Amino acid sequence: MVNVITRHNRDRYQPLVEAMHVDRKRIFVDWLKWDVPVVEDRFEMDQFDTEDAVYLVIADPETGKHMGSVRLLPSTVPHLLSDVFPELVEGEVPRADDVWEITRMCTTPDIARSWTQVQVWRQLAVALVEFGLMAGIRQYTLITHMPFVPTLISAKWNCTPLGLPVEMDGVDVAALAVDVDAPTLARMRAAFGPKHSLLQLDDQSLPLAA
Repeated sequence: MVNVITRHNRDRYQPLVEAMHVDRKRIFVDWLKWDVPVVEDRFEMDQFDTEDAVYLVIADPETGKHMGSVRLLPSTVPHLLSDVFPELVEGEVPRADDVWEITRMCTTPDIARSWTQVQVWRQLAVALVEFGLMAGIRQYTLITHMPFVPTLISAKWNCTPLGLPVEMDGVDVAALAVDVDAPTLARMRAAFGPKHSLLQLDDQSLPLAA
């Protein structure tokens, strides 16, 4: 199951949220060498980890450990594409109540033996579409390295470039839009399963971004 963590229930998931930030530091700072903020030399947290952020987080059902996660932000508030990388978009950065941004999608370096990285990626991809349909989201935006685009397409997402790729640190980077609709979810469930919702909601998950 994929936990939906918002400002309203974040305290309930504090150990899992902290583990997510620890793994983000290990992946994005220690491994990928991104120049991003680190808190207390343990947690990767930037200016977009705000009260507006919603996290979809997979925890190992046996140990409770962080397996994978992704951060979502409404496009109507400051976010990575609008405030840091607007040059990746030809024209205006998409902003609307039904457009949200995907960032910091990752899996733990300590993947459990009962999981595979591909399983975690696929569950997060399906959960993103499920969440989007539930929350009235029409489109996601995201920033990705071009070598990762085939992985996004293999996840059955319908992706559209928002501009031409730009070389950053020797790698071409691009902004994409991803459609959120029922046919996409149907394709993903047919390819990956399961047929039921992966989202784990509690009585404090809603309202989602209020």
